[in-house]
Amino acid sequence: MLLQGVVTALFPQMSVSFIQKMIGKNFDNAADLEAKPAYRRQLRAIGIGMVAAAGTDLLMQGDTKADKGTTEDGSSADDSTAVDGDDE
Repeated sequence: MLLQGVVTALFPQMSVSFIQKMIGKNFDNAADLEAKPAYRRQLRAIGIGMVAAAGTDLLMQGDTKADKGTTEDGSSADDSTAVDGDDE
């Protein structure tokens, strides 16, 4: 999704061409359609949103992997024992 967002944000005309090809399979004269500048701006905004969402997802996945790691003394984070002597 990150790569698709970058391509959509930087090159919205490629997305327009792809959509025209997909529409052209079902409708006649789809190649004659012309994208308005407002539509290209909207595609850029969608692309930037996809990049932001994918980047946030990658950052959150990195945090969960760090949480599952080991502590400084080499023991696993799941190996914690009660310090105050309680057996609970």
